[in-house]
Amino acid sequence: MLSTIRKHGVTLAAFAALTTGLTALVNILTEPTIHHQAAQQQKLLLDQVLPPSIYDNNLLGECYIVTDSALGNTHPHRLYLARKHGEPVAAAIESTAPDGYSGSIQLLIGADFNGNVLGTRVTSHHETPGLGDKIELRISDWITHFSGKTVESEQDRKWAVKKDGGQFDQFTGATITPRAVVNAVKRTAGYLKRNLTGIENLPACGEVPNE
Repeated sequence: MLSTIRKHGVTLAAFAALTTGLTALVNILTEPTIHHQAAQQQKLLLDQVLPPSIYDNNLLGECYIVTDSALGNTHPHRLYLARKHGEPVAAAIESTAPDGYSGSIQLLIGADFNGNVLGTRVTSHHETPGLGDKIELRISDWITHFSGKTVESEQDRKWAVKKDGGQFDQFTGATITPRAVVNAVKRTAGYLKRNLTGIENLPACGEVPNE
């Protein structure tokens, strides 16, 4: 009886070791592919907010961490610096609209250092389906209307929804969501406009943990 139990125990242990080894091997073999696919997806997203024609460097290779309340909170946000012939020309930067109707709205915003917005996309949100979710490109083109707009100053009154006297449409039955996004894009473009000289002194991505 004991001999049989030992045999079964040895068999189970061997099977567990083999399974663990195979799992580890699969992880090792697939990890480069997973990283490559993630990088490709990030590059596709960056291309939506920064026209590839305006820069000639590797955006993914020039990533910095920004911690500034102008980006909606003091959590780390990634910034991708675009260069042309070695000179900084624009950046794509993560930002947060903390005052959405159903919580924080995460954004990726492309802008140059003169306050010109080049593109904006929502990367995460919890807004109400059928109302606030019109900030998603797959549902409406509202988010594309920031492209080509310029933030002149922190007091620029055009950067508001029309209900507040600004230039951006609100949604029927939902003003809080677009108002939150408009304010976040304005703050973020203003941040880039003020901080060109300090960007290259920021910690590189990977030097500090993301939250």
